[in-house]
Amino acid sequence: MTEQADHWNAKQYTQKAGFVSELGQSLLAWLNPQPNERILDVGCGEGALTEKIAEVGSTVVGIDASPAMIAAAKERGLDARVVRSEEMDFNEEFDAVFSNAALHWMKPPKVVVAKIVQALKPEGRFVAELGGAGNVAQITTAIREEMADQGIDADWHHPWYFPTPAEYQQILESQGFSVEQIELFERPTPLPGDILDWLTTFGESFLVKLPMTQRQALLEAVRERLRPLLCDAEGHWTADYVRLRLKAKKTKTKTTF
Repeated sequence: MTEQADHWNAKQYTQKAGFVSELGQSLLAWLNPQPNERILDVGCGEGALTEKIAEVGSTVVGIDASPAMIAAAKERGLDARVVRSEEMDFNEEFDAVFSNAALHWMKPPKVVVAKIVQALKPEGRFVAELGGAGNVAQITTAIREEMADQGIDADWHHPWYFPTPAEYQQILESQGFSVEQIELFERPTPLPGDILDWLTTFGESFLVKLPMTQRQALLEAVRERLRPLLCDAEGHWTADYVRLRLKAKKTKTKTTF
């Protein structure tokens, strides 16, 4: 496995971004896990939803690229493994693959989908939610504008992949899935604290090339750009989320990398 710096802090994530797994709970109804099924959770994070799947009697394996997140998942008693999605090597082991709020971090998407196909048994199902086209557009624009004003090329550091339904469906079908349901929807998401908490938790990739001494000032400048857009009169912040949710079935094995 390729070594990569781990910028995730599991405790901080739970405190400041616990809403991610809470909002993902409705996705479990799409998955409909059954006792004795073997299910893979791709990008399991600290394991909050992985644990929910295990509670119904499914055998669950959670994978994530972050050692810190996997350590937190193991503390829940889960079978959790440090594996990068594009490097996983399961072979027709799982009845279902599940992923919540993780696939938009994983590139290249076609390779990741091919690996998911490979992991599934024939007729296995894939249920996922990720950021879709337009997700956090106002936040991203504010970051780009502030970085541009400081002479920094934000495109070099952009960590996310937010596809349209048509774009992602094409990738799924090209790798051997039949798409049963796919939808894009807006989900304005109230944040539990200041937008700085969100930026610190999720915006690390934009900041890696900056000296530590410049990062806080940049984030505070981004916050002021966003204040009239995403903060109400009482000081409550809302993130401009747009989600892509899907359910697909493996129809054939085709792994085009």
